[in-house]
Order: sequence, then C-alpha cells, then structure tokens
Amino acid sequence: MAYKQHFKFCFCFKRMFKLREAEPPESMKILFQQYSENDIMTVDHLHRFLIEVQGEQNASKDSAQAIFNSTHKLLKFLPRKGLTLDIFIRYLLSDDQNGPLRPLGVHHDMSAPLAHYFLYTSHNSYLTGNQVSSDSSTGPIVDALKRGVRVIELDLWPNSKKNDVEVRHGGTLTRPVDLIKCLHAIKENAFSASEYPVVITFEDHLKQTLQDKVAKMVTKTFGEMLYRNDAENLEVFPSPGSLKRKIVISTKPPKEYLDDESSMEIEDSQKQGSSDEEQTQNTYKKKLGATDKVLLDEDEDQIFPEYRSLIAIHAGKPKGGIDDCLIDTNTVRRLSLSEQELENAVKTHGAAIIRFTQRNLLRVYPKGMRLDSSNYDPMLGWTHGAQMVALNMQGHAKFLWIMKGMFRANGGCGYVKKPDFLLRVGDPNNRVFNPSAPPPVQKFLRVTVYMGEGWSREFRHTHFDRFSPPDFFVKVAIAGVPADEDRKKTRAIEDEWLPVWDQSFEFSLRVPELAVLRIEALEYDTTGVPDFGGQTCLPISELRNGIRVVPLNDKKGNQYKHVRLLMRFEMRSA
Repeated sequence: MAYKQHFKFCFCFKRMFKLREAEPPESMKILFQQYSENDIMTVDHLHRFLIEVQGEQNASKDSAQAIFNSTHKLLKFLPRKGLTLDIFIRYLLSDDQNGPLRPLGVHHDMSAPLAHYFLYTSHNSYLTGNQVSSDSSTGPIVDALKRGVRVIELDLWPNSKKNDVEVRHGGTLTRPVDLIKCLHAIKENAFSASEYPVVITFEDHLKQTLQDKVAKMVTKTFGEMLYRNDAENLEVFPSPGSLKRKIVISTKPPKEYLDDESSMEIEDSQKQGSSDEEQTQNTYKKKLGATDKVLLDEDEDQIFPEYRSLIAIHAGKPKGGIDDCLIDTNTVRRLSLSEQELENAVKTHGAAIIRFTQRNLLRVYPKGMRLDSSNYDPMLGWTHGAQMVALNMQGHAKFLWIMKGMFRANGGCGYVKKPDFLLRVGDPNNRVFNPSAPPPVQKFLRVTVYMGEGWSREFRHTHFDRFSPPDFFVKVAIAGVPADEDRKKTRAIEDEWLPVWDQSFEFSLRVPELAVLRIEALEYDTTGVPDFGGQTCLPISELRNGIRVVPLNDKKGNQYKHVRLLMRFEMRSA
C-alpha cells in the first residue's frame, strides 16, 4: 500500500512524495511472459526458467518444487497454482539460494605448496586507526580473523622496562598492546571463519633474552596448534591442506638481526630502494622522537635455539638490488617488498618476480607514507604472483573492497589457488605470463542492473537529500589486469526509493581468473560528490549466470539488512 513522505522546503513549505511498490522492469515483464501462461508461472515453468535463464543445468523438477514450496511459506497469500509476476520478483529478491556466487564451499585443490595460493593478508593487524597515533589492540586482530584473514602481522618491541614484549608500530606515537594478549586473541579466533592455517609474521626488534621469552610465550599459548618445521633448508612449502588448524610463524632467522645495517631497519620504512616519500616518513618518525633501536650484539651461536625452532617460514631481504632478491635457490623463503618497490621492480623484472613466486612467497606491504592507513591496488601484486598482498584493514575504500571480494572465492577460506598460468613456464625460452600483454579476450560478461530496494528501511528519509527522495545510480566496474579494467554506470533515477534502471552493460575479459566485479550504489548530489548507498565486490571466477539478488554492504564491508539489487549475469566464451 502506498504512503506519503513530507520534505520541508524553504522552511515553511512542504513537498510531498508518494512511496509506492516498484513497477517491475519492462524486460522482466517480457521474460516472465515467456515462462508463464495466463500470467501464472507453474512449477514446470519455473523448472524451465532455472535451466534456460539461470543456467542451472542440473536443476530437477523437485528443486523447482522446493523453491515453489519455500516461496509459498514465505508469502502465505501465494496462490498454490503458481507465481504471479510480483511474487516471482519477490522470490528472486528474497530467496537465500539465489545469491550471485556459486555455493561451492572450499573447492580448490588445497594439496599444493603454500606458494601456489593467494593468502588473505593484513598489514599492522593490531592498529585501530592511523599508522602514527592510534591505539594498538586485539580488537582489529579478532575482527580480521572473523572475516577470514589468514596472515596476521605483529611488530615486536621491548616494553619501556625492557623486561617484556609489546606490539606497536615502532618509531611512532601508537600506543602498545601486550604480545601475550595478541597471542591469546589469535588462538581463540584463528579458526572461527576457516580451518586453514593462520600465518603470523613477526617484525622482530628484540634482544636475545626477549626472543627467548617470545619462544616460551608462543609455545605455551599454542601448544599442539603450532607448526614446527624440522628441516634446516626447506625446499618446498607444505600445503594449506596439510596445515589445517595450525599456527605458522614467519620471521627473519635470528642471524639476520646480527647484521648492523639490517637490524636498524624497520620494514615499513626501509631506506634501501625507498622513495623520497618513504625517506620523508623516516625523517617524520625521527621528529616524533623514535628512540627504539635493535641492540643485538650477541654471536649467532648464542641465539636461543627455542626461538629459531619457532620459525617455519624464513623471511629476509638479501643485500644488493632486486636481482639479488629474486635469486631462486634450493631453499624456499619469504621476501617482502613495499608497494613502491614492487611498482619499480615489475617495470624491469616482471617475469623474474613471477618465476620467484612459483616456489617462494612474496609479501607486499603499504609504503610508509600511508599514515592514514589507506591502501594501494592489490591487483599489481596478484597479477605478478605475490601471495601475501598486505592491506590495512582499518580503511574502507575500494582497494580493501576488492581484497574482500577476491577472498569470497573458494568458500571464503582465506586461500585462493593461483591460476595455472602464474605457475607454469610457457615455452623453452622460459617465458611466463605477462600482465601487461595478456592473451586475447577469453570471455564476455553481460551485466544487467534491473532494480534496487531497501534504502527506505535502512536510512532516515532525509539521509540522502533533505528536500526530496534520493536519486540513485549504480556503478559497475572490473578490477583486474590493466587490459580488463573498465567501468560503466546507470542513469540516475530521480526522487525514488525503489529505483528501476533496467540497463545492461558488456565487459570483455582477457584474464577472468583474476577479475573482480565491483558494484556500488550511489546517490546523485548536486555538489558533485555522490552519497554512498552500498557496495559489494564479487570474484568473477565464481559468478553465477542468471537473475540474482545482490545484497550490498556498508563501507566497512558489513552487509545491510535490506539494501539489495536485482541483477542478471551472462557469461559467454569469446
């Protein structure tokens, strides 16, 4: 039943707008006529619709009957003889089984070495806000693990009395949290979202005695959960399948800290190969009064063996240039590069980076000047095989949305197997995949944006505009290799809480395996800066064909209760 909303206009006048049920899109009316008779869709009609439109080739008449029955329970007034157009649209918008992604669960091969997977990775996982003055806390760690993040980073520093270990962003004004609290938070939440291994990367700035204390803490806290690698020189990483419900520690071997130059580095602001911006950040940290230094003068033989035995994945950056860093030896390891170092390296060493990541792990982290915890585009790392593309989880912009979209694949377990073309050498000339020169178009994706609903139930009626209902439009974009990047947008529908766009767009995809579909609902604003109305990102590799309901999220990635779009996805080969 329609009702009215009043908006104040010029203080003493009111504008009145009638809220109504959305008129079904014209193309939906036509489609319904094709799969109904006398304006009624029977079970037989629905069965044919599931096969021919939704692309569910294995759908049986029993599955159609089950949908029919569940819709009848949801809408008690449904005539038993069939679905009307309005009820059919309500079914499409409300059916829990009609989401945009295939409900496959964990379906990638999980028996390959860790180097064959992208890992859901966070940067400075303990920070609650900016990189300079925010609190350190277990809260962000717990939140990350509950969202499926599998790599947690902890910066280890001595406390003020030098008798205990705390976690903080060294050289800044960030307030610390005790290491033991972080370890307990990880233990209690590590496998709440996924049973696959959690990797803890330590940035270690400790003396020998405190390293021993860390070893005791870690061993006591995790017990049998802790994975230990007895091999002195590991030639192949274990698989995520073999490490279920295990905690894996990754840091530099103690001998790395005996090098004076190496020991004085803070990974997030390395001077070697850093940009002018990062050197500025180093100066900024000194102005803040950074006094923490790594004071390790013991001989390597004196390093406690308990600490060394914790390290299952050895990390480190050899002295020298990028050529030295990418040397592939018999022993596998983890290398870390800043986003800027990666950008520079791929210009001349793109193929070498991909070869390196076929056996070794590459972690990419934000440059030091991202004081506000903003992020970089993760696609550059992924397209070059980097497994641990670390983003700040405190931000809420599109790059973090893309990250969350990528890791919705493979059942949301936090591990996505890399495409085969990143794992193989192409020919006798030792050539590998080149993201800058991808193959010809492989797929075409047609996206139709039919309609949206839910904003009137989620927001105040003056949230978007004080004087009238909102003017919504939708952006649809592809994130992927440079040749696949594309974006489209619908027209804005004026003064409407239940907008109907009924617009289609087509995208050509050269590397669909790495592509993410980004969807954002916005409200047109005369200031030129649209108001946010919801977003989601979907891995194209797991997108379902057909007409699907697409729930939208807020900026933090939390799903709205009511805001959703009705869309259609049609994928075909080139």
